[in-house]
Amino acid sequence: MGMTITQKILAAHAGLSEVKAGDLIEAKLDYVLGNDVTTPPAIKVFKDMGVSRVFDKDKVIMVPDHFTPNKDIKSAELSRCMRCFAKEQGITNYFELGRKEMGIEHVIIPDNGIAFPGDAIIGADSHTCTYGALGAFSTGVGSTDLACALVSGSTWFKVPEAIKVVLTGKPGRYVTGKDIILHLIGMIGVDGALYKSLEFTGDGIRFLSMDQRLTVSNMAIECGAKNGIFPVDDVTLNYIASTNPERFEQGRFTSYTADEDANYVDTIRIELDKVPLTVALPHLPSNTRPASEVKNMKIDQVVIGSCTNGREEDIKIAAELMAGRKVADGIRCIVIPGSQRVWRKALDEGWLRIFDEAGCVISTPTCGPCLGGHMGILAEGERCVSTTNRNFVGRMGHVKSEVILSGVPVAVASAIKGEVATPDDIL
Repeated sequence: MGMTITQKILAAHAGLSEVKAGDLIEAKLDYVLGNDVTTPPAIKVFKDMGVSRVFDKDKVIMVPDHFTPNKDIKSAELSRCMRCFAKEQGITNYFELGRKEMGIEHVIIPDNGIAFPGDAIIGADSHTCTYGALGAFSTGVGSTDLACALVSGSTWFKVPEAIKVVLTGKPGRYVTGKDIILHLIGMIGVDGALYKSLEFTGDGIRFLSMDQRLTVSNMAIECGAKNGIFPVDDVTLNYIASTNPERFEQGRFTSYTADEDANYVDTIRIELDKVPLTVALPHLPSNTRPASEVKNMKIDQVVIGSCTNGREEDIKIAAELMAGRKVADGIRCIVIPGSQRVWRKALDEGWLRIFDEAGCVISTPTCGPCLGGHMGILAEGERCVSTTNRNFVGRMGHVKSEVILSGVPVAVASAIKGEVATPDDIL
């Protein structure tokens, strides 16, 4: 029996010729990731084990992004804990606030040229599955597993079953990776791919930029998937050649393809030209509707950013649609570039001026309101259209607030109209 892309990567990192779904394996890791919320508990476990050094200071990544810039004393203490540990251990990939390489973890790790095809990466953050867009196996773990991986450089996995997602056709105007993944989640539900690998394939992939693929893989966890992975193609190769030319030129990566006889427990087909601009209503990412069916829902706030939609392409599209227009009276529109590089690009290209003139709040890169941290918390009864990835009860603030998930074009149109809207309402 053949293997899927994910199974081939896991087999290689476990030192095995083959694996099958259900196998329990121990795999060596290329990178181990933590942030300001999940790393401090891992550090405590690490120290409780009596260990003095991490397995490899060059393969550990630490990113202060969730409650940063520090929102209160507790978050300051968490950041200091991680900062001191990174300095003590000589961690190469520690990204301090304000530096050109800093930002939200799942934006900067691809853009800084760290994640590559064929890598095996774990992170103490559920959206670590983002790097599957590059043809890597990446998945989220808890802080205890992170601590053990900091020591050993390996972790255990149950090899997942796989679902093939065949993408065909070309997306319509303003339909983005966010609409595609929301559409898929709406089809199968929040547990429709529970502990399974989503493997994307089909001729429609060629119409998706790397930023769009990163958005799709980022939200694989929202339907329960262990990971979401794309095959490597010219889009991938051009991207990694630009983010890390040295590693690319040295050929220090492996591009895997699924075997023709690989086993899939299900095959889902999505015609991209039929995917509408899509939103997820409260309180689940699977509660999806075409945006055109829920227009005129009044809102109080719009958030544009996050590890899902804070990349350069996202901010560029937002600026193009916002140019010459104003945020509606009574609406707060918060724009959060996903990294310092994206922020600087927005400055150099004049996008920040567009946002400022439109009446937006412009933030430093941070997870901020996505997890109800800071920089845009909702009060009781308030409703937000957001390009983030979750809309559970109380996710962005008060338990009686609401979050509607959308792509960037719908978010911008909604900010300008003061209600759920689509680009045709403002063009």
